[in-house]
Amino acid sequence: MASNLESLKKLLTKKAVYVDDETFAKASLSSEQARTIKVLEQRVETLERELDSAISAAAHARTEKRQAEAAKKAAELRAQDITRELENTTKVFELHMEELRAKQEEISERDKEIKLLEAIIQTLGGKKSVSTNG
Repeated sequence: MASNLESLKKLLTKKAVYVDDETFAKASLSSEQARTIKVLEQRVETLERELDSAISAAAHARTEKRQAEAAKKAAELRAQDITRELENTTKVFELHMEELRAKQEEISERDKEIKLLEAIIQTLGGKKSVSTNG
């Protein structure tokens, strides 16, 4: 152990650099600044990654918004088409109802005419039977 200690002393004596207090203070300041710069660089990298992530999220949100707007517009157009189709169907139905009412009135008028003709026939038939009998 003593020999190891002696070897270490010799190595330190040969490799050690002795400086005055001013040089040591400047070196310490430079070392501290280097550590601070390293920490700040890491923080900048972290902030850049966060910014990239935020930009990606914003782009994704814009894409989703455009898709939602397109879907909304498509739904509105489909609703307009369905409304138009319903209006057209309603108009056709109304026309058919008018035709049915007209046919019903025509049937009713013809039924009255038939009843009138039956009454006339019965009346004429009754006169014939009276005249043939008498």
